[in-house]
Amino acid sequence: MTLTDEGATRQRWQADPWDPVDQIDADVVEPVRRSRRWVKWIMVVVATATVVAILVAGSVGWWYVHQINPSGQPGAPVNFVVNKGETLESLSLRLHDDGIILNSAVFRWYAKHQGGLELTPGFYALRPHDRMGNILRALSTPPDQTYTSVTFPEGLTVSKMAARLAAKVPRLSIADFMDATNNGSVHSALLPDGGTNLEGLLFPDTYQVSNGESAEHVVGRMAALMERVGRQENIVTNGYVQGLTAYQVLIVASMVEREAKVDADRPLIARVILNRIRRQMPLQIDATLFYGQDSTLPFDQLRQIDTPYNTYMHEGLPPTPIANPGRASIRAVLHPAANPPLGGPLCQKLPKADCEYLYYVIADADGRHVFAVTGEQHQANVDKARAAGLL
Repeated sequence: MTLTDEGATRQRWQADPWDPVDQIDADVVEPVRRSRRWVKWIMVVVATATVVAILVAGSVGWWYVHQINPSGQPGAPVNFVVNKGETLESLSLRLHDDGIILNSAVFRWYAKHQGGLELTPGFYALRPHDRMGNILRALSTPPDQTYTSVTFPEGLTVSKMAARLAAKVPRLSIADFMDATNNGSVHSALLPDGGTNLEGLLFPDTYQVSNGESAEHVVGRMAALMERVGRQENIVTNGYVQGLTAYQVLIVASMVEREAKVDADRPLIARVILNRIRRQMPLQIDATLFYGQDSTLPFDQLRQIDTPYNTYMHEGLPPTPIANPGRASIRAVLHPAANPPLGGPLCQKLPKADCEYLYYVIADADGRHVFAVTGEQHQANVDKARAAGLL
């Protein structure tokens, strides 16, 4: 190629902007860089949003689980009343206000998604901060199908029965129980005419008390069971044989209940009391001194308090029973032990009319008693009890 040819070639060549790389305009390549940067930002935003969504979902899930299954142990049962005309919303708000659940809205949502809640008015025992499923289950059980077992031992007074019931079923207050045993709302066929005091007329037993019952209902059931036991023991006829009315049988039975520590002593103590009644002797029953009195007072001081129940000061029966007797004590009064045989060691050289049990005193650490016919025999037994540290 000649120089002339080279020059011609240069003249025919068209300048192209891409030929000198170091002189390319920046505006030509910048759009590519910006496009890639936006993709990165979008990916970062999406990833961040995903993480946040996971964290939020996890937090909400943990919060929800905590609402329906609170941490820690639930509290002791408390009484909760479902009112007539109650709605799920009003119920949930009161459950929250009473500290039983953590969130009323969650409770409503949970109840609806568990098939709903049919409300029955009445009393319910609920545990604060219990699992929501347990609370819902308790509220789904009608009150008359929810029971608390309460045992009343023999020999309790009505006031102690009231305290025991209130301790087991707090909604049934001592005051309500005591009122029901005195205001005449509960009648007993064993009461004398005009009487309203049910002391001694409530049968001690184990009762299943439902959340649908009032204190008056419970008292009524206890009185009805005592009437039933009285009929089974033929209390009217057998009491007449002993010279007692049905109510007087219960008065004597209450003293036997409080005095006897072993079953074998019950008919013997009953015999002593009946003998003293017939002889018009003061009964001198220690247990009567404690009725309605401060039990911490010394015995000698109690003997000096003049009340209708002081059988050291006053002859005859106390005005009411001093406790609620069980069947064994009632039966002991209706079928007392026989007096000692005339030829026995207690009755030697005594006229037949004088050979009767009239005294007893504790004889051993198990609470058994020893019985005597004369004052001299009784004093000897008392001396032995004192020497043994029993008195």
